[in-house]
Amino acid sequence: MQNEPLNTAPIQQFIQQVKSADASNQREIKLDIQTSKRLAFTLGEVMSRLNGDLEALLIKNGSGQEEVIQISMDGGSGWK
Repeated sequence: MQNEPLNTAPIQQFIQQVKSADASNQREIKLDIQTSKRLAFTLGEVMSRLNGDLEALLIKNGSGQEEVIQISMDGGSGWK
């Protein structure tokens, strides 16, 4: 199943707004509720996609198996 491209325009617009505010030494930026909702929705989509991609990668690579690592501590003899 191939993923549809994500519309990341709201994230890019937010980043540009922050850059512009920083360049002009503004102390704050304001987002109206519609812009905030679009940004929140887009961030949710991106995070969900990343989570799904990570799960698929772990399943594909067989990393679902647990690996046991044993460590023995014998105190060593190098320190006096």
